[in-house]
Amino acid sequence: MSDLLYSETEDDLRAAVRSLLTDRAGHQELLGRIETDSPYVPGLWKALAGDMGAAGLLVPEKLGGQGASHREAAVVLEELGRAATPAPYLTSAVVATETLLALAGDSAPATELLSGLATGGTVAVLAVPLTASPYADPATAFTVTGVADSATASTATGAADPATASTVTGVADAVAADVLLVPRADGLYAVPAGEATVEPQTPLDLTRPLARVTTEAGTGTRLAGPDEARAAVRRGLLAGAGLLASEQLGLAEWCLEETVRHTRERHQFNRPVGSFQALKHRMAQLWLDLVGARAAARAAADALATGSPDAPLTVAVAQAYCSKVAVRAAEECVQLHGGIGMTWEHPAHLALKRAKSDQLALGSAGRHQDAIAALVDLPAPA
Repeated sequence: MSDLLYSETEDDLRAAVRSLLTDRAGHQELLGRIETDSPYVPGLWKALAGDMGAAGLLVPEKLGGQGASHREAAVVLEELGRAATPAPYLTSAVVATETLLALAGDSAPATELLSGLATGGTVAVLAVPLTASPYADPATAFTVTGVADSATASTATGAADPATASTVTGVADAVAADVLLVPRADGLYAVPAGEATVEPQTPLDLTRPLARVTTEAGTGTRLAGPDEARAAVRRGLLAGAGLLASEQLGLAEWCLEETVRHTRERHQFNRPVGSFQALKHRMAQLWLDLVGARAAARAAADALATGSPDAPLTVAVAQAYCSKVAVRAAEECVQLHGGIGMTWEHPAHLALKRAKSDQLALGSAGRHQDAIAALVDLPAPA
């Protein structure tokens, strides 16, 4: 039986993370930073990942981590989602860490890299598109070899040769990475960011930077062979998809709370607009959606934490449901704020863009629904 309730430890962790983000990375701070070259708040990652120890929650104590579980990491992501915080937590502390944990017993380089990730001193990013799902083959689906523009890309060693260079577009948080985990046909490689070309792209969600990553064959340290690499990458992406549901939950909760606050304060005809029946019904329906999203997200985090054999199914259910709830909550937030919700000065657009980006991240709702059908042996109609 899944435990969907928050423990006292998880509540304490939530309070600490929320306090840090309120002090250092509030919405007004982010609104000012997204117009700069980097949305990352200086010093925030060190405080969150290193000083607070959040980066090592999934890493065993013997490897320098906190020895916690996906449940605690889910709480951190809920708070990061509430604040739409630009931080490589999902990509480094969850996806890359889980990928390396799958190899830690057999690969000394992977174990060594994990120790750096656990302290927050190293940021690693799996070099796959943000839209990569756990159900694709990393050896063939994520890497484009010999693309036309790679011939003109500048790398640390000179011009890239289309015959040997590989390029992946839409890699989240690659601009913040110290190490890139690159899936290739013959295995998984750890490539220092200085040996790759990382070209920033313009994303919809300005709080989660995307980049085009070009690496040359022969660069980096081989961490695993092809079979082990496929299993490790799937594990990383599955954990990322499961905990992304918690980020979407936190984002949707903020949208509802902010909307309720605004409609209580905003008056028309001498009455709070939140007292109008039509708006009350819309917010009540959104609250019901949030209750379901919380149950789905918590079930996914608990299944990953306990190593449940039903984890793939639970994760797919959580993503198929929570991604839609987050988008709907953000849309309602913008609409029910009226004119101010349409402006750049109000943070509602940060939530909407993050929700739309998350809707495609780590597999669309449709991909997860297809996975549910396959896992329960319920094929779609011909």
